[in-house]
Amino acid sequence: MPVKNIVDDAAVTMHKAVEHAEHLLAKVRTGRASASLLDAIKVEYYGEATPLAQVGSVSVPDARSIVIQPWDRTVLPLIERAILAANLGITPQSDGQIIRISVPPLTEERRKDLVKQCKKMAEEAKLAVRNVRRDANEELKVAEKKEHYSEDDRKRGEDDIQKQTDKYIKEIDAVLAAKEKEVMED
Repeated sequence: MPVKNIVDDAAVTMHKAVEHAEHLLAKVRTGRASASLLDAIKVEYYGEATPLAQVGSVSVPDARSIVIQPWDRTVLPLIERAILAANLGITPQSDGQIIRISVPPLTEERRKDLVKQCKKMAEEAKLAVRNVRRDANEELKVAEKKEHYSEDDRKRGEDDIQKQTDKYIKEIDAVLAAKEKEVMED
């Protein structure tokens, strides 16, 4: 396999690790209401675990509340049950037509715990990026022997992989810093 392909494959995999970290961090609850809080919730609808977004519309009218308007009113109790079962620390309130969820502001202690969780997620993503670097460097060493690349080609490839690693770790740090700021502000 050419050195450029190994470097490109590593970059693609590192990018996926960053995207995964962004996705995980987006799910961390901040003091603000966000429809993404409910993304993972599945409603038992006609015996199927159906994503909440497929049984009703989810909107965020203000920074402290979420409104769910089900397509079918008979689903209201099922949606409430699913939200309570998700254990998000929020309580749905139904008026027979829609469900309102008030998102309480976070305490300072809870914010610090969330920041710790975010840092842990970011560290796991960095570890994934470093593992990709390690695997790609191993691949380069094998390719050097098998395909008779020069040592200079291998070293150039390792340098390129290190540059990619540094780039993606900086991206993870930037995503983490933005999330920390979001969690810590009111």
